[in-house]
Amino acid sequence: MSPETNSFDSDPERVELLRNVADDVRGESSESKQVAALLYRVSDLYDPDEETSPRDIYLNMREIVRTKEE
Repeated sequence: MSPETNSFDSDPERVELLRNVADDVRGESSESKQVAALLYRVSDLYDPDEETSPRDIYLNMREIVRTKEE
């Protein structure tokens, strides 16, 4: 995270790594799908084409978990 801008610096290698791990952990269970979704969302922090924040990711994942619980 860049202290001057309070944002995450673009890092294509990190994006690729996180998305590859997400692909590896994704399975048939809803839990593995949730972990994969979280990893994809976190990778968006480092993707220059995406605009997101840790708060956005938290809210998105919280909603996914709530929906699953219902």
